[in-house]
Amino acid sequence: MATPTKPKRGARIVAGSAKTAVASAIYLDDRLPFARWLRPQLRKLFPSHWSFLLGELALYSFALLVLTGTFLTLFYKPNPDVAFASAAEISLDVRGGLLLRQLHHWSATVFVLAIVAHLCRVFFTGAFRRPRELTWMLGVVLFGLVLFESFLGVSLPGDQLAMAGLRQAQGLLLSIPLVGTYLSAFAFDGEFPGQVLPRIFVTHVLLVPGILMAVVPLHALVLTWRQKHTERRSSRRVSEERANEERSGRDHEHVRKATAASESRVTGGPFFPYFAVKNGATALFTMGAIAALATFVRVNPVWEHGAYSPGGYVPSAQPFWYFGVLDGAQRLVPPWEITAGGYVLQPGLWIPPLVLTVFFGILLLYPFLERRFTGDGDHHHLLDRPSQAPVRTALGIAVIAFFTVLWAGTWVSEAAPPMHSAPGFPQPPAAPHALLTVPHDTYAMIVLGLRVAVFVAPVLAFLIARAVCRGRAGQRGL
Repeated sequence: MATPTKPKRGARIVAGSAKTAVASAIYLDDRLPFARWLRPQLRKLFPSHWSFLLGELALYSFALLVLTGTFLTLFYKPNPDVAFASAAEISLDVRGGLLLRQLHHWSATVFVLAIVAHLCRVFFTGAFRRPRELTWMLGVVLFGLVLFESFLGVSLPGDQLAMAGLRQAQGLLLSIPLVGTYLSAFAFDGEFPGQVLPRIFVTHVLLVPGILMAVVPLHALVLTWRQKHTERRSSRRVSEERANEERSGRDHEHVRKATAASESRVTGGPFFPYFAVKNGATALFTMGAIAALATFVRVNPVWEHGAYSPGGYVPSAQPFWYFGVLDGAQRLVPPWEITAGGYVLQPGLWIPPLVLTVFFGILLLYPFLERRFTGDGDHHHLLDRPSQAPVRTALGIAVIAFFTVLWAGTWVSEAAPPMHSAPGFPQPPAAPHALLTVPHDTYAMIVLGLRVAVFVAPVLAFLIARAVCRGRAGQRGL
């Protein structure tokens, strides 16, 4: 007769841990019925196409942004007198500080790029239509907040480049009639630079991130989880819709019901394990790519820009593309001045912010505007191909062309004139060279060409894109 052997200690620990875990799960489920809610959620189907992961790319870059920002907050000092010194200390003296700064920078850049790519995917495929208008509006609000947050972040180091950007922002505030001086005093607490850095720090670290942490889960998780996800058109579904139309003849109601039944079919993989594994791989890829960029690509070397010096030269740097749109627009608008009631008004400074304000307003309300002009109030779960909506696609291409022309205004700079000091004084240092400098006459011709292109290029882009979409739709027989 075999004598039973006592289980080894490791096996007893594993068995005991498993028993404790099961008992804890049963205890919690008896009091908080998670199983009834969790089981269908884990089986919820998600799409498999790579374009649906653009939102997740933004989500994981935002998570890395919060983590690295928390580390930097422990060392940064927002006092205007020592802000630059603390930024340089983080970069050069704190162990791992430069890597964390660059991780933070590249996380923000990837965050904005992913949001723009995701926004374009949703717009060109019509995924914003009913019943997803609220999700679209939250995405637009998120986009605006992220741009504002990025501007605040690049202003915090307090170096010559950052303060030059803040000086430009103060000029925009002061140009606003009647209330400009009050707005500037509220933001800067008096004369420049005042106490703007502590206020930017609080806004950048507490206010805007707090709003983002409320908007991001609501946009990316709550609404997306509650609503059925959109799906790409397949050749099988298109053939089903055509067959329904042929069988129904002129019976519009039959067509509508048949199409709705085709659209209501859910395809994809379950959240667990299919989509969870894919999301995990996306998170690892996102953070790995950002870490590689932060390791091998140096950005914003504040120690080379130097501390802020009033009247000093601004370091040569190409603005980020999402800041370059506003900067380029200000270069292209003529320096108009209007004298009214003893006041000199500068409408040329107001036009670029007004254009961006109108753009975001139209973008925010676009689902309702399209519904108003097309009369399409149906629920849509099936995505459009861009060729199926020629006007919408052409409008999107025209807007991209418009902002590309504005951004092109920052690609070329005018060569700075030579500076001469009075007799007996030392010669001033030469201005730093921009990335691409040209003589005054050449620069004037380029600006004139861009001023014409800002009106002509969007119109041409709209007409060409609409013609191409209609041609492709005709070939497909849609």
